[in-house]
Amino acid sequence: MKPNDDIAFLTMMGIAAMLLLFVGFLLVFIFMQRKKMGYQKSIQALRETQQNQLIEAAVRSEEEERHRIAEALHDEVGAILSSAKLHFQDIREDNLDAQTRMRYKKGEELLGEAVIKIRDISHNLHSSILKEFGLNEAISHFMTRLTKDGMIRSTVSFDDHAPIRITANDMSIYRLVQELINNIIKHARASNINIRTFSAGGSFHLTIFHDGKGLTQQQYEELRFRKEGLGLKTIQNRIISLKGEVSFSKEPNGYYIRLHIPSV
Repeated sequence: MKPNDDIAFLTMMGIAAMLLLFVGFLLVFIFMQRKKMGYQKSIQALRETQQNQLIEAAVRSEEEERHRIAEALHDEVGAILSSAKLHFQDIREDNLDAQTRMRYKKGEELLGEAVIKIRDISHNLHSSILKEFGLNEAISHFMTRLTKDGMIRSTVSFDDHAPIRITANDMSIYRLVQELINNIIKHARASNINIRTFSAGGSFHLTIFHDGKGLTQQQYEELRFRKEGLGLKTIQNRIISLKGEVSFSKEPNGYYIRLHIPSV
């Protein structure tokens, strides 16, 4: 072999070795990057799982506190107010002068309103109708009580042909609907509210329509991260605990809120 051939051969061997070394480093780098990305994904999944568990625990704790307050209102405060009302009824009005009688009437009226308010709050916090008759009836009853003064008109429509049975989530869905409707009444100044529930693809769907001032999806995404958007944070936490989705949209006839909850 000639010297020039030897040099060429050695040069080619050197280049081949450098290429192999480079490819080796490249493969190791790709492997390490994939391993790093896999580790980061695992950490992110773990964080999301922990966050969801914390949210679920907070929702459960909130529900337990609601039940405790509801029982205290009904059993203690409600009993005291009812007893006070009985004492009022024992007073003989004919022994009172005109001014005192007027004050007595007003006091009895306010006391009666307080008894009704306590009962309504207790029912809202601890819905016995939900446990006895199910989600649809609880939503219907809630809307009837909320709009009984006639200032807001409401309709509720259920899919009777496809019964929805997701009892493990009923309470959370009911609280979610309460929060959404309360937000509409508080902020939207709506005249009409319509609720429709149906099942499709093995999942629960609920649509709320109103003709007031509502939110688009973009506005919802912006507002729920603000300090003053506590109600929207509560809604988002309940959606996460239900593993569902919520969307807000503006359409020609008004605003729509759509919930999609997978069945369990």
